[in-house]
This record gives sequence, structure tokens and C-alpha cells, in this order.
Amino acid sequence: MKKVPMTVQGAERLRQELHELKTVRRPRVIQAIAEAREHGDLKENAEYHAAKEQQGFIEGRIAEIESKLSNAEIIDVTKINAGGKVVFGATVDLMDDNGKEVCYQIVGEDEADIKAGRISVSSPIARALIGRLEGDAAIVDAPGGKREYEIVAIRYE
Repeated sequence: MKKVPMTVQGAERLRQELHELKTVRRPRVIQAIAEAREHGDLKENAEYHAAKEQQGFIEGRIAEIESKLSNAEIIDVTKINAGGKVVFGATVDLMDDNGKEVCYQIVGEDEADIKAGRISVSSPIARALIGRLEGDAAIVDAPGGKREYEIVAIRYE
């Protein structure tokens, strides 16, 4: 199986979610199933069916997270000597062609969250930025047309 890049923070978020699912949510749903069973006839017991469905979602998410973590290549950007270049995990301050400043961290596909300023390494913006230096311009072939960004600062945090 191919290794998928992931930041240290992204892996930690997944580990925390996995811990929450295994230690809090799974025992809670098991208890709900046990209580619903005590009510008698399971065929017409909506509480039982809802708890079993919730259990299925939890078990599926646990398996998904474990799979992602086992296939992850965790990259600690603070230990990379990138020579001032934009690399995976870097946080990049940009000025767009309208003079608006934006800040993005380049992360793995599973970690991407545009509202939080985290873009996927496979996104058009990230692909245009990788390998560039501070002060360089990057032209992005975005779905809405070509956009130009100037790299204002690069941080490895």
C-alpha cells in the first residue's frame, strides 16, 4: 500500500479522535444497546436499532482512522531543512493578484480544511507553490481561471 503524507498535527488529531471513539463513544453505545435490550422485543425497538446503527458508524470510523494512520508517512516539517523552499507541511503567507493576503499550510489530503487554512498537497495552489522560494510568484490554474500569488513568507511550524 502506498504511504500517504501527513503532518504531525494531523496524525495527532486522528489519534485523539480514535482515543475518543474507543474510550468514550464505543462504551456509551454498548451501554445504550444493553439498556435497549432490556426493554424487550428487539424487532420493534427503535432505541435498539438506533444504537446498533450508531455502533456501526463508530466501528467504521475506528477502522478508517486505523487504516489512515497505518498508511501515513508522518512528516515533521520542523525537522526538515527545506532551504527556504515551500515543501509539504510549510505554512505560506501569500498576496493574491488583488492585493489580498492569505495564509495556507500545505497538508495531506485527509487533513485539508480550507476554512482552517489547510490545503491539500494535491490542490492546484499547493502544486503551484511547492519548490518555490520567498518572493517568487506562482501562477495557479484554478477552476475559475489563472490566479497569481506572490509568496510573502514561508514558515515551518
